[in-house]
Amino acid sequence: MDTVAAEGLLSASWLVIALPLAGAAVLLLGGRRTDRWGHLLGTATIVVAFAVALACTVQLAGLEERAVDVDLFTFISAGQLDVQAGLLVDPLSATFMLLITGVGALIHVYSIGYMAHDPRRRRFFAYLNLFVAAMLLLVLGDNYVALYVGWEGVGLASYLLIAFWHERPAAATAAKKAFVMNRVGDVGLALAIFVMFAQLGTVSYEGVFGGVGALAGGTLTALGLLLLLGACGKSGQFPLQAWLPDAMEGPTPVSALIHAATMVTAGVYLIARSAPIYDLTPTARTVVLAVGAVTLLYGAIVGCAYDDIKKVLAYSTVSQIGYMFLAVGLGPVGYAAAIAHLLTHGFFKAGLFLGAGSVMHAMDDQVDMRRFGGLARKLPVTFVTFGLGYLALIGFPFLSGYWTKDAIIEAALDRGGWSGWLLGAVAVVGAGLTAFYMTRLMIMTFFGRQRWTPGVHPHESPPVMTVPMVLLAIGSVAAGFLLVVVAPLGEWLEPVFGVPEEAEHVVAPAVVGVVVTVVMAVGVLAAWLFVGRREVPEVAPARVSPVVRAARRSLYADAVNESLFMRPGQWLTRALVWVDNRGVDGAVNGLAATLGGSSSRLGRAQTGFVRSYALGMLGGAVIVAGALLAVTAG
Repeated sequence: MDTVAAEGLLSASWLVIALPLAGAAVLLLGGRRTDRWGHLLGTATIVVAFAVALACTVQLAGLEERAVDVDLFTFISAGQLDVQAGLLVDPLSATFMLLITGVGALIHVYSIGYMAHDPRRRRFFAYLNLFVAAMLLLVLGDNYVALYVGWEGVGLASYLLIAFWHERPAAATAAKKAFVMNRVGDVGLALAIFVMFAQLGTVSYEGVFGGVGALAGGTLTALGLLLLLGACGKSGQFPLQAWLPDAMEGPTPVSALIHAATMVTAGVYLIARSAPIYDLTPTARTVVLAVGAVTLLYGAIVGCAYDDIKKVLAYSTVSQIGYMFLAVGLGPVGYAAAIAHLLTHGFFKAGLFLGAGSVMHAMDDQVDMRRFGGLARKLPVTFVTFGLGYLALIGFPFLSGYWTKDAIIEAALDRGGWSGWLLGAVAVVGAGLTAFYMTRLMIMTFFGRQRWTPGVHPHESPPVMTVPMVLLAIGSVAAGFLLVVVAPLGEWLEPVFGVPEEAEHVVAPAVVGVVVTVVMAVGVLAAWLFVGRREVPEVAPARVSPVVRAARRSLYADAVNESLFMRPGQWLTRALVWVDNRGVDGAVNGLAATLGGSSSRLGRAQTGFVRSYALGMLGGAVIVAGALLAVTAG
């Protein structure tokens, strides 16, 4: 690793974090004085940060070792714990840096138009800046403590943005749900960091990765599982996926930022960054595989049943992140494929969410696809850009998703044995389901009869919103080809993950491509048969099959969480409250009442009359004399 004082722009890579952080500080502390230009400042900080990130990446590519440490200051120094605040600029962190600032900048520009009439627009941009700054710290920090600080910053910013319209009960509830479920995962990450320090005496990436080989197998497995728990919370993976669809209650640009460039990608980054740990623990890596496979299938199934356009896209994200977890769980052969799919997903998922926001902008903020229809002619730019994102997501030949999703499926099949065939089959079925629910969304939104609510007059969004959508659509078309064929991402990431061994293909890549394309076409055809040929009712049918009913209820994920965790927790809390009220408080209050009552009764003997006291003294003297006589006589 190049430990020189990072020459040139690399020595100023901290500006990538500092710029949006400073923007957030100015907008939050400046108050109403910044209302007029706050959105411009918030956007400018991200655009400049992207320019700095791009320049740093170009300079990094010219280095022989392509990894630079940038020391900043001492963060914690207590006893044996010494945590330096520093940045690690390498191909992995640079890749995420470009994604976060690039896509984040487009979302900021889009938000200028989307939030134009919101009286709290300045605060919204401050929270967006804070969100981006926290995510950049997460991926650029050179140790797990820095990652954890960014991790918690992302959680805080997401809470503030999901609850931005907190006057809506659903938004406030969704924010609390996201915050609580993320805290569950955060406990896993915190415990993993404790284990690292206890066993290795360091939390820096260099120190941890250099020492994990000496750890016992059980410790390594525990470390991998704890890190996975943290990743599941942030990335909305099974069993901590229930918060992610509900987070759609926030403004649509927030949804795009969470799903495409920040929060949900953090879990994939954590697993990929911790590759040296997972390479030594097959058990933990197998659990990552299982989580990814279950989640990608779960998200795809549930996405088929929802009528809320944003929730369909949210479950799509759950499923696509599942593909990425599946890939990183495959080990060295899957790391580059996971990051490549993460990048292409950043383009088409951001475009899809911004397109959904454009549809909502035209339809008076409605999200029910049953009240859409016939919007292709009314919203031509939105239709074309959304359509390209849709094709990229379902894996249409030669668009972004085709290249990166197929690479993951090939890597799963190359695992060999029954597990490879099983994982490959799950991934292929997920591709078919993705084609089904996304085609259903396209048909219900842009085609068929107009089912608009009376008084709604759809209109295309202004250029400040459509231009970012066009740029993202271009990425949706070309990014996969560029990352897989023109300039393979795997070669760029070799300094981080090493050179994977050449895998023996169980199935020829060309055959995999044909099979996946056929399955995708079947999914599109099924959507046309079940949805496109029929009249879409404006109200969802009440009588449906048990499978559809279960999918509409998210396969009872919330019910399971409530039954296994929430209700037992409530019962335990109530029992502890009862013990506290009746037991602890009862004993304290009973003792206090006894002493109070006794003192009150004894107080009645104090009459204030001398004759009473004299009589009492006489009586006492008689009793004492009698007692003495009795003792003497005895």
